[in-house]
Amino acid sequence: MTQDEMKKAAAIKALDFVQKDSIVGVGTGSTVNHFIDALATMKHDIEGAVSSSEESSKRLRAHGIEVFDLNNVDAIDVYVDGADEITKHMHMIKGGGAALTREKIVAAVAKTFVCICDETKQVSVLGNFPLPVEVIPMARSYVARELVKLGGDPSYRQGVVTDNGNVILDVYNLDIIDPITLERDINALVGVVTNGLFAARGANILVLGTPNGAKVIK
Repeated sequence: MTQDEMKKAAAIKALDFVQKDSIVGVGTGSTVNHFIDALATMKHDIEGAVSSSEESSKRLRAHGIEVFDLNNVDAIDVYVDGADEITKHMHMIKGGGAALTREKIVAAVAKTFVCICDETKQVSVLGNFPLPVEVIPMARSYVARELVKLGGDPSYRQGVVTDNGNVILDVYNLDIIDPITLERDINALVGVVTNGLFAARGANILVLGTPNGAKVIK
């Protein structure tokens, strides 16, 4: 299997966790695009979706799936999203697609977080993938200096503006041994909207695409 075929296998397997007549939380990224396409095959069995990005919302609507505003939804049974890295503890780095804040909000509402990715995303220690941090524009330089104090090497992601109108700092050279503490410490910096560590609220289920098909890990 190619990497894209492994992503697709994981995405299709995630349909097993979608409940009839529910509103489905949908993330962002290449693996999630496969999930949206698969979700379209059962669109008449669900009420609709809540999306973490404008890009995913467009794709959902193109398939005829209704997209709800999260403020009008009381509960989400399942949220399906990818990861840039994930450990055996279900801690993740997300935000390569710059949708981390909305992803974290939808994940917070969902009862169950199903992470879908190919096996190349599974790691023993987080940090090889640069950690995205969404920042209020006027705080960019200040936050960058504070991130250096935390041991990172921040780089401004040029030309990228989030759906919320903010900028992204990608933090390199971090060996993230205690992701829950680091997530909290970065979020405490004035000017930070949120960071791409999903550790305080990690995944509940991992659907991993492998050369032998999709594997479910709980």
